[in-house]
Amino acid sequence: MQVYGLVGNPVEHSLSPPMHEAAYEATGLDARYVTFEPPENEGAVAVESAATLGVCGLNVTIPFKQQVLSAVEPAPLAERVGAVNTVDLRTDPPAGYNTDATGVTRALAHRGVALEGTAVVDGAGGAGRAAAFALADADMTVRVANRTRSRAEELAAAVDEGPGGAATADGLASLRGLLADADVLVNATSVGMDEDVSPVPAGALHADLTVLDAVYSPVETRLLRDAAAAGATTVDGAWMLLYQGVEAFERWTGREAPVDAMNDALRARL
Repeated sequence: MQVYGLVGNPVEHSLSPPMHEAAYEATGLDARYVTFEPPENEGAVAVESAATLGVCGLNVTIPFKQQVLSAVEPAPLAERVGAVNTVDLRTDPPAGYNTDATGVTRALAHRGVALEGTAVVDGAGGAGRAAAFALADADMTVRVANRTRSRAEELAAAVDEGPGGAATADGLASLRGLLADADVLVNATSVGMDEDVSPVPAGALHADLTVLDAVYSPVETRLLRDAAAAGATTVDGAWMLLYQGVEAFERWTGREAPVDAMNDALRARL
């Protein structure tokens, strides 16, 4: 039996176990998905311990995505993002990937969205970094907006050094102007998770825009309702969550992921 798992703190509400267990059942893979909850400063130790135990692969979540960089050989994208959320423990040293980034582009591709033109990323935290690098690597022009402009500037400068599209930084006051001719908006903040509010003025949304909200609980956020009312294409955060898991499954197993089975399990739990 192969064992995969999740390292995080806390992990009790994670949606990864049912999603991956559904994939193993659908493909007939003799595998289990377990969770590990080490103390907050021991993410790297947890990766090393899991490798010693014969675990084949790990997902990594808060607060360990930066910590585990020291325990793996990060892929170029993960190194540029500065965070690892998927580890292949079958290599020496373990290989680290950022499938949050590919989750963004695969979620958009699933909806038939062309990755061209200009993307506005609202937020410069972990999800914002993943989205900004992924979209720039797809040759989109990226505009990063953040409440603290200096964080947006740091992210935009890092993205701009890469091989893809250009990036610039703005404060949140510039959102309306940035969205006027944007093709894609990614909300990479937690706004809308705990309250029925949107991080974006409804009047700034338009029918030529695709809106991806990284918030997945609730699945239908105020931002997505406003975007749909404006005629925009909407992509809920569960698709991003799904496709980062799909990417992890495929990297670990070398098999095509059973996307429908994983999606059904994820949305049933949501």
